[in-house]
Amino acid sequence: MNGAVEALSKEFGGLRTGRASMSLLEPISVAAYGAQMPMNQVGTIGVPEPRMLTVQVWDRSLVKAVEKAILESGLGLNPSADGQLVRVPIPVLSEERRVELSKIANKYAEEARIAVRNVRRHAMDALKRAEKDGEISEDEHRDYGELIQDVTDQHIKKIDDLVGAKEAEIMQV
Repeated sequence: MNGAVEALSKEFGGLRTGRASMSLLEPISVAAYGAQMPMNQVGTIGVPEPRMLTVQVWDRSLVKAVEKAILESGLGLNPSADGQLVRVPIPVLSEERRVELSKIANKYAEEARIAVRNVRRHAMDALKRAEKDGEISEDEHRDYGELIQDVTDQHIKKIDDLVGAKEAEIMQV
């Protein structure tokens, strides 16, 4: 269940909100040295101001590859090279794009809720098997079932809190 919440947090990190965040560029892979490498392995990602990201590329020959990777990432960003520094201005989001991002955030949250419920279902099935095999009593089955439901409810609440905060961040102008 914790894994589902952590995965959701990572997914939310990649959702653009109109504010610069290093996690926006981290999932992008760059064609470097004959392989695909994560952005943070070819340069240092920085946030010098709220609407600007920079990538200080360590190897001058990779500047064009970094620019190309950012352009082709589908994030709608237009990088510009300045020596070994790649500047990535973050454009202001339109209202339509904000609503679309909000829907995507809700979709990610629903996938996380489903993952949490699947963990609960597996745990409840294990309890039924244990009771059937005589490993636990009916009372223990009920008590453990309530405990599992409490943990599930806590994780669903965490997910709801995360998606609420992300929606507020997305809709903030």
